Amino acid sequence: MYNKSLSKLTRIGVFYDGNYFLHVSNYYNYVHSKKRRLSIAGLHDFIRKQVAANEEVEPRLCRITDAHYFRGRISAQEAAQRGNQLYYERVFDDILMSEGLVTHYFPIKSFYGKKEEKNVDVYLALEAYDMAISNKMDVLVLIASDGDFVPLIRKLNALGIRVMLICWDFEFTNDEGQKMVTKTSQGLLKEVTYPVQMHDLIDSRSGKNDPVLINLFVQEESHSNSNSSSNSNSNNNNNGNVYTDPEEEVGFGEILSLKNGYGFIRYPNNNLFFHYTDVENVDFNDLVIGDQVEFTTELKHNGQEVARNVRKIGPT
Repeated sequence: MYNKSLSKLTRIGVFYDGNYFLHVSNYYNYVHSKKRRLSIAGLHDFIRKQVAANEEVEPRLCRITDAHYFRGRISAQEAAQRGNQLYYERVFDDILMSEGLVTHYFPIKSFYGKKEEKNVDVYLALEAYDMAISNKMDVLVLIASDGDFVPLIRKLNALGIRVMLICWDFEFTNDEGQKMVTKTSQGLLKEVTYPVQMHDLIDSRSGKNDPVLINLFVQEESHSNSNSSSNSNSNNNNNGNVYTDPEEEVGFGEILSLKNGYGFIRYPNNNLFFHYTDVENVDFNDLVIGDQVEFTTELKHNGQEVARNVRKIGPT
């Protein structure tokens, strides 16, 4: 363990891969038994206490002096076409701002007909390295899973910066029968000073009255604290966001049934499956059977027609 004088602050810099954090938060809200989103305030409290334990200092002497959130973002014009997307993005910005996070948004660009976020990890690495060489932190906390960050960690190690990795591994089978796997790079785990595999920690201590772990999750889900997740149209992987063309032909129908994170729309000849990540202008949890919706359709590789870009019609 690294031993530090009890009279000196341990400065912590926290860096979020925003799309990865959203993906994990969606998992806990829709798939895991917690049925709650991750709380940024609770996560920061956990980070301070975990750093204190690893650095062998008092928690009061561990302070998050910088926190940065990196993610791709669609244009204002595209967001305006998606109903309340601008509103939800602003709500999440308010949450980040209240916790002292500096946001770094980069434009979503088209690649081979699909809109994806690119090079966000490069910008994160550059910002982190710049802060490290400026001697602005003692411990860097990285919330990510991508092996592309290994060169950054090696550079930080050379500078004497300890790195804590906050990561999650999990897998589940979605409602289309596909196995979805999220796994942290083994190379990344080997390079960091303090790897913290949150899935093990949360599941092994589940049911215990641990206030730190309890506070990792939003205690009362509200419409305003949705992390704009179900309106972000993100995939169930952490490889970037993909958006469909808003000029596609729009269909209309009503919600036939709703399950845990998915539902069906009544539609002539074939009721259409849709996933919570495809709901745009309301939170999935606010939908009820009978709601009128509009949507586009997509043909899956197995020939199944599904609904995409689902938007509630009428009051939201």
